[in-house]
Amino acid sequence: MVFSDENGKDVSRDVLIARMRSHIHKVVSRYKGKIAGWDVVNEAVLDNGEYRKSKFYQIIGEDFIPLAFQFAHEADPDAELYYNDYSTAIPAKRDGIVKVVKSIQERGIPIHGIGMQEHQGLYHPELDEIEKTILAFSSTGAKVMVTELDVSVLPHARENQGAEISETYAYKNELNPYVDGLPDSVMNKLGERYVNFFKVYLKHSDKISRVTLWGVGDQYSWKNGWPIPGRTDYPLLFDRNFKPKPFVQDIVSLARNAAEIK
Repeated sequence: MVFSDENGKDVSRDVLIARMRSHIHKVVSRYKGKIAGWDVVNEAVLDNGEYRKSKFYQIIGEDFIPLAFQFAHEADPDAELYYNDYSTAIPAKRDGIVKVVKSIQERGIPIHGIGMQEHQGLYHPELDEIEKTILAFSSTGAKVMVTELDVSVLPHARENQGAEISETYAYKNELNPYVDGLPDSVMNKLGERYVNFFKVYLKHSDKISRVTLWGVGDQYSWKNGWPIPGRTDYPLLFDRNFKPKPFVQDIVSLARNAAEIK
């Protein structure tokens, strides 16, 4: 066990740091010169801006994040290093992530990018909060990356739900309204939502280095089974037959005419 000794008790801070260093060096060194960038630390900040109370945090403290970046940089000085998280449009969480990034930079350790996972809904978060996040992350000097974009059309089990995989809820028919297909009215709303996201991304294309969708066809999306198993969702750009949705061409046109958005 990473966190335990031979008696099942938590290891000391020094032992866990040594184990973390050994693991990161072994993995990153193996692919040195072959992998251009690493997601070094993922989802370490809670929605309230506090550190997630992982075993790394409990045993090492806040230092575990800068140390992880330090060890990755030691193993491959030429690789880019990223921090990645969800619900980044929540102001408290956004501020917490900026604090983490600055704690790395203050030690002279490189961090090249911050990932916004962007698991969104039809009505939240507000576009201006997304824009504030892009500006806040960019102000650190790091690249901004949209790393896991999808847009659920289904009603949420609770307001402003993010991507905390430990949250699951019981199935209810009213929370799965589009079993037989997506009505045109909802498809239009989904298209409008996607186009509005890309307008923001293109407006700040000088700060954003990539936009990555979290899947290709709807049938394989994780949103069909989370946070309520057994639902039918339509969160991606391609339908269950891998055909582009009607609004995909609108996004393509936006990208081709990005200069007009500036």
